[in-house]
Amino acid sequence: RELSEMDAEDELDLAEMEKLKKTERTCLEILKKYDFTEWELMEWTEEQAVFNFLYDSVMLTVVFGPPVDGEFFAARPSRSIISLDFESFLDEEQAPPSSCLVQKLIFQFIESRGSWQEKCPTLCYLPQALFDISLVVNRCKILGEELEFLQRWGAKFHLLETDIKDTEVKLLFSSSVAFAKFELTLALSHDYPSAVLPFRVQTHTGNIGEKEIASVLSRVPAGHHYLQRIVTSIRDSLLQGPR
Repeated sequence: RELSEMDAEDELDLAEMEKLKKTERTCLEILKKYDFTEWELMEWTEEQAVFNFLYDSVMLTVVFGPPVDGEFFAARPSRSIISLDFESFLDEEQAPPSSCLVQKLIFQFIESRGSWQEKCPTLCYLPQALFDISLVVNRCKILGEELEFLQRWGAKFHLLETDIKDTEVKLLFSSSVAFAKFELTLALSHDYPSAVLPFRVQTHTGNIGEKEIASVLSRVPAGHHYLQRIVTSIRDSLLQGPR
């Protein structure tokens, strides 16, 4: 008799697990209807959902509360959300400066939004929250790739050095043909690449300064690969020597 009771319990547990898996699949389908995803679902239980972003370096834990009357998600009563917690798993000691910068900008965005729980009180708001985070993660990831590209191929652009400090990028240009050496510092934010970048210039040799750089930057529209296009324009407009 005890055995049959245990079997019955096991069957109930299995049925419950099956139900959870089905819910998870349906939720995934709803979440993935958004244009693109930068997240990976690690766990979905009755208590919480766990998402990873950016090669497992950012983790979001969503803790569920009781069901919400009259609201449905994945064909079941929607759940309230008690909290959304973000955590960084980037090893800043080991990670390249470009990855540290990307991580800082992502968390700058997360903090700029204030209380995520207020914006995402129930499961129905979760797809939009994941979409908003994905958008910023995607843009910052591309920025990281641009920085790595400039560090690797800087010589093609008369770049002696690409130095990353906190959320600033310092670009040291030098061209013997144009008889110029100067430092351009760009201040980056999580709005990249949709906002114009604040900058400052320090001239070492020659006469390329703030005015000349401002003139070039005014002709570079914000948008995809903004940083690379800025560097290319500076090279083409100022560092090729007399035409």
